[in-house]
Amino acid sequence: MSAPLADMRRLAEMADYIVPFAVRVVGDFKIADEFAEGPRRATDVAAALGLHSGAVERVLRALSVKEIFAEVEPGVFALTPMAEFMRSDHPHSLQGTFPLMPDDVQAWAHTAHSIRTGRTGFEHVHGAEYYDYFVDFPEECARFDRSVQTLHVLMVRTLLPAYDWGSLETLVDVGSGNGAFTAELLARYPNIRATLFDLPHVIGRAREELTKAGVADRAETVGGDFFERVPPGADAYLLKTILHDWDDTRARRIVEVVGRAMAPHSRIVVLEAVPLPGDAYDIGKVMDIKQLVLFGGHARTEEEFAELFAAGGIRLNRVIRTPTLVIVEGVPEGAAEGGRA
Repeated sequence: MSAPLADMRRLAEMADYIVPFAVRVVGDFKIADEFAEGPRRATDVAAALGLHSGAVERVLRALSVKEIFAEVEPGVFALTPMAEFMRSDHPHSLQGTFPLMPDDVQAWAHTAHSIRTGRTGFEHVHGAEYYDYFVDFPEECARFDRSVQTLHVLMVRTLLPAYDWGSLETLVDVGSGNGAFTAELLARYPNIRATLFDLPHVIGRAREELTKAGVADRAETVGGDFFERVPPGADAYLLKTILHDWDDTRARRIVEVVGRAMAPHSRIVVLEAVPLPGDAYDIGKVMDIKQLVLFGGHARTEEEFAELFAAGGIRLNRVIRTPTLVIVEGVPEGAAEGGRA
């Protein structure tokens, strides 16, 4: 194939949303689990799950051309290495990572509104900001939490070895969600005690994760609003994928609230994608469009984090890049150069 035609084909494949939707329905119905014992007819899988046989076969055939499943003989499909990750029992399962959430899809359909105005398509469609909207839809909120948690294993493997968590005795997880990351952190570091802090309708789910990890005796859950206050005096304030959800005004407000709660020895530890200059693949640049359409925030560079921290009387101390997220650490302005390592 000539170079222009190859580029045209590649562009067409990247612009097509058929495959992303197909991956999501396969995940939602746990279709990959049905192939754990080997190849099966699509009709048998559909019957087992109560789905339309012809529709299931067409979805699997479409995904086979992308090497997600393989059609080993007409109408019979098997898992491929990529499809293995769609199994719910895989140790690195991505089965729940890509839920098909109609409310999100409606927002994405209004991306043009976000491009014209800089405001979220989500609020344009639903009349409320993302997290406020899901207060009234607890099941969808739980699905969102699960989608975040499915990347937990990968995050833990890259983020825990990269930072001196063991030097901490107390930690506040600001905007903790269901608390899976901090539960794992406590399991690895028995000297740490943690407070998980999030909205009252969210924080209730964290106790289950803490109990499952066997660390509930070293953690408390507190409901509240991080725009107003966070528990004071901890060694570290963890904000994992929080600030990028908010515009500069509200992100600054969060940092100011955390800054007021910090003691002279405290640190703020932000875990987010931090884009680098250049055209190399950067997950932060790609996910930045999700912030635009759904949440209203944006990815920030190191320089932008330095400015954001300064608003809360915090100095950017160091930036640690990992294969997943970036660790951005800040200390109070008066702390010694280099902070507490």
